[in-house]
Amino acid sequence: MNQKRWAGMIAGVAMLAAMQAASAEDTVKLAVGQRGNWDTSVSEIGQRAGIFKKHGLVLEMVYTNGSGETQQAVISGSVDLGIAGGIMGALSAYAKGAPLRILSAETTGAGDLYWYVKADSPIKSIKDVDGHTIAYSTHGSSTNGVVLAFIKQYKLDKAKPVAMGGPAANITAVMSGQVDVGWAAPPFGLDQLDKGDIRMIATGNDADVFKGQTVRVNLVNANYLKEHQDIVNRYMKAYRETVAFMYKDPKALEIYSDWLKISVAKAKRTRDDFFKPPAIEPDKIVGLDQIVKDAVELKFTAAPLTKDQLADLIRIPPQ
Repeated sequence: MNQKRWAGMIAGVAMLAAMQAASAEDTVKLAVGQRGNWDTSVSEIGQRAGIFKKHGLVLEMVYTNGSGETQQAVISGSVDLGIAGGIMGALSAYAKGAPLRILSAETTGAGDLYWYVKADSPIKSIKDVDGHTIAYSTHGSSTNGVVLAFIKQYKLDKAKPVAMGGPAANITAVMSGQVDVGWAAPPFGLDQLDKGDIRMIATGNDADVFKGQTVRVNLVNANYLKEHQDIVNRYMKAYRETVAFMYKDPKALEIYSDWLKISVAKAKRTRDDFFKPPAIEPDKIVGLDQIVKDAVELKFTAAPLTKDQLADLIRIPPQ
């Protein structure tokens, strides 16, 4: 075989290999808390819009009943990333030696979470919950933290917190009388609120320790992060791009409404009334010093995490 032909074959093989590498996509497994919340829909919307594909990623997503389940899936290694884990639950797990790290902020402020009762309930405000059952999703979740904060702040010593899972399970439990106070996040419950079937009595921002602070974070299995830093970096690039897309391009509302089979008007109401853009800014954990103190007050951690521990725990990739 002459040298020219040999060189041509080598070049062809190299080109084919390059094409295969360019077309190859890495699969990332995600556990996502609460299917359909605007904030938890970043990965779903980004995948449907082709943004993650552009970064060479295919996302395999499973949805959980709350961030406690999401966090456990990350710790066990059954998924690579966990979306919308409660920040205090993450601090607690890390303090106990769990192999998880915080990848980014997910939601700041808790105004999207709300607690409600049946229309004919004698409970008029969160201050009336003493002696009644009040729901949260799962242990270690942001809703768990808010309920514990309600109890401490309003001195609801006889209130009975109940792990009730996601919004769908809550509406059934409230309407059937299994629990006195349920929780939800838009778009869930908006129809019932509009019809007057239920009444909102509090939002997460009524718990002072959560108002204006980061309440949920995205998580990554520590071993996966160590072995796949490049994939994690690409995920975050696509995630940031999707967040911008969700507020700038009307197509994002169409994708969201089509996925959930709701009207575009309800999708827009969910975004504009409950999730101003800073709420899902991923690159800054707001109020961290206070969060560390509050985690001790609410008994998520036995002692405040040190600066070195926080530097090891929080691994937000550079932009």
